[in-house]
Amino acid sequence: MAITISKKEQRDRKRVRIRTRIRGTASRPRLSVFKSARHIYAQVIDDDAGRTLAAASTRDKDVASGEKAKKAERAKKVGALVARRCLERRIEKVVFDRGGYPYHGRIKALAEAAREAGLKF
Repeated sequence: MAITISKKEQRDRKRVRIRTRIRGTASRPRLSVFKSARHIYAQVIDDDAGRTLAAASTRDKDVASGEKAKKAERAKKVGALVARRCLERRIEKVVFDRGGYPYHGRIKALAEAAREAGLKF
């Protein structure tokens, strides 16, 4: 008898495996990404202190400026916004946590935009 595992359970298992190897510190925090069907969220987290240092999402007024844009284009705006907020707080290097999602589409767009805006990972 085969046991079926949902996509959410598969992603949660991947996320746990990734988080055993990736840890954010004060000198190099973790850039964590979460995506839903409609929005994408990015947080820069210091795991040692348990604090969120910077965050951005498609729900921010800077990104959701009334214009209709594709999801990947909005993810690029989120990546650039989170990078700008990090650089304002003098955070230049981060560890990228894709959150169990495959590295393509919106996740890749966010990461590349953050790199272009000046974050190093």
